[in-house]
Amino acid sequence: MLFETILYICRQDDSFDSMKIIFQLLAILILFWVLSCKKENSTHPDTSVLDKNKVKEAKKNVLEARPKDSINNENAVSFLTLYGKENAENTVLIKTRLGNITIRLYEDTPLHRASFIFLAKMGYFDTTCFYRVVPDFIIQGGESERLDTQAYKARYERYKIPPEFNEKRRHKYGAVASARDWVNNPRKYSTAFEFYIVQSRKGAHHLDGEHTVFGEVISGFNTIDKIVNLEAGSDEWPLNDVFMKIEVLN
Repeated sequence: MLFETILYICRQDDSFDSMKIIFQLLAILILFWVLSCKKENSTHPDTSVLDKNKVKEAKKNVLEARPKDSINNENAVSFLTLYGKENAENTVLIKTRLGNITIRLYEDTPLHRASFIFLAKMGYFDTTCFYRVVPDFIIQGGESERLDTQAYKARYERYKIPPEFNEKRRHKYGAVASARDWVNNPRKYSTAFEFYIVQSRKGAHHLDGEHTVFGEVISGFNTIDKIVNLEAGSDEWPLNDVFMKIEVLN
């Protein structure tokens, strides 16, 4: 409407007074436009603040809704770091048909400790057995031919753990360490699912710096000897499986 008025005046009269009126009308138009923009902007919050708040809220909701077993290969470190803070236990009891073994997990290998506690609480180890026995060397567990064992691994994407080598944690008699792949694994990442216990009284120090030692046996050495002396096939797998049940103590 205002533009139509200006055009009408221009057509009717091009005098100085007319031009003055036109400039006044233009000034009113500009002022009206500025006020309209200011009013419109005042009805909306700062989008940068809004976006930050939304991100913080989304992160909070994800954290609160995080399943207890949502670990995978991409988030393993962050998951285990948080899980370790929420689950401070470091003593576990391994029950077998040949006796029990009590293990103390080290605080200075936090990712491996948290992973072992996590898998124990989730029931993974209860589907597994000691599948490798080598007299005067080790017994190795955390695997089986059962479908539910493989289902657990698939569910957690067979996640790996970065090494946590420590000069104080060596392969002494009764040491508990993580197995790992020796091919295409230059950073020596541990498998989360398989572990071994040093049965040799002399230790296995040639493995120091190659596998992460994350705990030690504090009782049940006789049980280890019984397991290691079982009759096994050429693949070092006992002919009669020794399944385990793991109880987290404290």
